[in-house]
Amino acid sequence: MPVFNQSRKTSIQLIFIAMFVVIIARLLTLQVFSNKYKIMALDQGIFRKIIYPDRGIVYDKKGKVMLDNTSIYDLMVVPAKIKGVDTMALCNILNIDTVEFKKRMADLIFKNTKIRPSIFEALLSEESKARLDEVMFKFEPAFYLQERSVRNYPYDAAANVLGYIAEVDTNYLKKHKDEGYAAGDYAGMTGIEHTYEKVLMGERGIEYWKRDNKNRLTEKLENGKYDTAAVAGQAIHTSIDIELQELGEKLMQNKLGSIVAVDPKTGGILAMISAPTYQPKYLTGNQRRKHFSELFLNPALPLLNRTVSATYSPGSTFKTLQALIGLHEGVITTDFRVTCSGAFYGCGYGKPMKCLDKGTFDLRSAITISDNTYFATVMQRVIDNSKYPTIDSSLSNWDRYMSAFGLGHKLGVDVPSEKRGNIPTPEYFNKTYGKGRWNYCNFRSVSIGQGEVSVTPLQVANEMAYIANKGWYYIPHVVDSIEGGDKFGLMDSYKIKHTPTDIPDSVFEAVRDGMQGVVDRGTGIGAKIKDIVICGKTGTVENYYHGEKQPNHTFFCGFAPRENPKIAIMCVIENSGHFGGTYSAPIVGLMIEKYLKDSITDPARLKQIETLSNLNLMPKRIYLEVRRQDSLRHSKDSAYLLAKGYIKLIKDSIGLEDDPTDIEIPNANKERTIAKDKEQKNNNTDNSAKEKAQGILPNDDREIKRDTAKKEN
Repeated sequence: MPVFNQSRKTSIQLIFIAMFVVIIARLLTLQVFSNKYKIMALDQGIFRKIIYPDRGIVYDKKGKVMLDNTSIYDLMVVPAKIKGVDTMALCNILNIDTVEFKKRMADLIFKNTKIRPSIFEALLSEESKARLDEVMFKFEPAFYLQERSVRNYPYDAAANVLGYIAEVDTNYLKKHKDEGYAAGDYAGMTGIEHTYEKVLMGERGIEYWKRDNKNRLTEKLENGKYDTAAVAGQAIHTSIDIELQELGEKLMQNKLGSIVAVDPKTGGILAMISAPTYQPKYLTGNQRRKHFSELFLNPALPLLNRTVSATYSPGSTFKTLQALIGLHEGVITTDFRVTCSGAFYGCGYGKPMKCLDKGTFDLRSAITISDNTYFATVMQRVIDNSKYPTIDSSLSNWDRYMSAFGLGHKLGVDVPSEKRGNIPTPEYFNKTYGKGRWNYCNFRSVSIGQGEVSVTPLQVANEMAYIANKGWYYIPHVVDSIEGGDKFGLMDSYKIKHTPTDIPDSVFEAVRDGMQGVVDRGTGIGAKIKDIVICGKTGTVENYYHGEKQPNHTFFCGFAPRENPKIAIMCVIENSGHFGGTYSAPIVGLMIEKYLKDSITDPARLKQIETLSNLNLMPKRIYLEVRRQDSLRHSKDSAYLLAKGYIKLIKDSIGLEDDPTDIEIPNANKERTIAKDKEQKNNNTDNSAKEKAQGILPNDDREIKRDTAKKEN
């Protein structure tokens, strides 16, 4: 054979061998090494269904279910498969237009890509679910229904304690990228839903289903061989007494303020009321976003948990702590007496600090009467104590006491967004006045709980627990135990007994004598209960809003019974315009009676509950702001600007995980409507009645009230 033909034959053979090798390699790649076409084939014939677990159940102190689960459905979409779907029919069922449909699809593709399932319509109503069931085959495989476990609230209470859950957004996913979340998941955003998210969330499961030629689900793949079961979240048991919580919320209707009750022996929070509040179920269902916007824009700030996120000057409740420090530092004894001729003149210049009751008082009677001059003198002696070489060192020593009492720093409660309050320091005054250019007289108002000092309601309740226990406390907390164990160590800090000072029992007993006198015969007599010895303290706090003097905030705090205390409690009502004993003390008395006696049966006491719950002490400024918002209601742009103005305040105060810029501006607001109806009704009555309904008394009426309560401070 010619050499030329032999060479051509060899070349052709090599070409065929090469082609064969390429084909074999490609087949190996497609069939062995690559999952692309396998996935595409499976995607056509198999449906991967996510099974969302039940979140952990939440129980109250007595084992009553406060928070459990119910089932609802989301409408899911895979945008890449939408071609050929009758979108107009779907829009008609969901009651949206094509513009809204396109906007949603664009947002979902941007956030979660075309090929991943996303929630198109969350938490379908029963009506929408029923209509979709009839024609769902028309929208498959692009759309499908996903069953989901959502929260159910057996009691219409404790919204700010429990918190709410919401769908995670891209920011949340980035922040928690290593915690197993995916688009479409829900997570706790506030309250204990947020704090205990790790134990409440559970673990998702997966089921694999076969499809027929019409994309309908037929049976599980290989009888569920590849399925993964969902694992329910862990149940948690709280210290909340839900009946006590309900009573507190009822008593605080039509008011701004809060109540915090603590078991002094354990630190368990028995009730945590922030007023105004909202219905827990209001932030569930497919109207959640609209309702969130209404609450967010409400000038009374129902989303703000005032128990931990609002700070106030403590007023005369602070005097009990001044007494403890004065006695322990040895600058006074229980027999030390001060005469008040009408004001504190110890500074010799400036406007004298007035006292309401003239006379001579020892420690016990000064607490009972709440004499300003006595405690201004006590703190002056503490700050000017010669054993401390400089005022910086003496104030630093005073600060150490305040820190030991739980003030000026976060306690570490298991409810989010706790504020630290404020205790003035030498550094603050050096910066304000200049080093060496200030003295006690620059901050004398701190001695009676005004000026530079501020506290949260939770801190005041903890103070009462500290005094009740004669010098120790556990950090206040809502959750007592976690079923299955606390594998994340979330409750470790609540098992530590804090004994921050060595103040002897005799000092506490002297202060407790004065506090018992407050309720037995002093400014807090409104809290008195038959057969129960209560130690308490009233407080009245001046305050300003945007530079304008507002009606006083009023406090009452205490514990009961005196021997073997079982409850430490405080109540603050913002802008009530009276004294601490007028409204706050009776509210606390009813709460103590309910907790210690389990029920209130006396008709007179039941009538008092109704009277206090119907009492409207909502500040006038709230109604004025509602009216201003109503004037902007018809302008969406103006309303949006209003919402933006609230963002920093709300976000800082309540620690939302939601993106506040994603707010739906409501066309109507239930609270506004109620306020407008009330205002219209009041217009048919005289002006003084209208002012009383808003918690603002005319000057002559206020003077009468002051005369009848002149023993209070």
